[in-house]
Amino acid sequence: MRSSKGGINGSNGKHISGAERIVGSDEVESTVLSMLRRARSHERGQADFINIKISEFCENTAVRIPLLNVYEKHSGSAAEGRKIATEELIRIGVSDKAVKSGLSALEQLSDSMRGAMIIDAVSGVRLDHFADRGVRCSNMDVADADAYIQRMSSLGLSGIHAREALVLASKVASADGTAAELCWSDDPNYVTGYVASPQFGYCRINIMKEIGDPVGGRIFFVKPNTDLSAYIDYLQNKIVLVEV
Repeated sequence: MRSSKGGINGSNGKHISGAERIVGSDEVESTVLSMLRRARSHERGQADFINIKISEFCENTAVRIPLLNVYEKHSGSAAEGRKIATEELIRIGVSDKAVKSGLSALEQLSDSMRGAMIIDAVSGVRLDHFADRGVRCSNMDVADADAYIQRMSSLGLSGIHAREALVLASKVASADGTAAELCWSDDPNYVTGYVASPQFGYCRINIMKEIGDPVGGRIFFVKPNTDLSAYIDYLQNKIVLVEV
């Protein structure tokens, strides 16, 4: 599901929300209704354009990957949260230059992107050419929803933000070429963000932006010489089920 407000037939409007699920055929109607309600009652505004796409696939064609390990860092402010994120990214191996370049790019956004920027983890150069749209990681969900809910509960996490972020981060980390990911939400009242990596897992940082700020963003830091075409194809098109 993708929704926006303003523009013409969904083009050049303000991004409101996006979501996706992989469900059994008996859950399609209820899931579509849930997404419709989400788009029409989102805290970023009420969408006037909603696009819902349904595609069937064979479960045997999905790649199965493990859920990332989760750990937390606590910050008392957005500035402290971004400092923690910087330290984590450098610990992972992203260069200081690339971290500064990425943070600067996110902080200069005037509105949220639908997808992510791809930045070289050493040079700090943005590699994708999708401007304000970015590269959207898609076609993923949990393999067993009940087991995932139990796992999240054991971590003291609940709500749709944490569920969706961890699944997406797990797929991104599994992509050949990923060094790290940095993200904070565009939902005005959700201030938590994260740094994720194949090396250490998913670091949840409780405050990474000011309350009420409607601008968020995401960066995929990639290793030098990553095959960008194959990388983007995996993120956007490969069907992935995350196992707990």
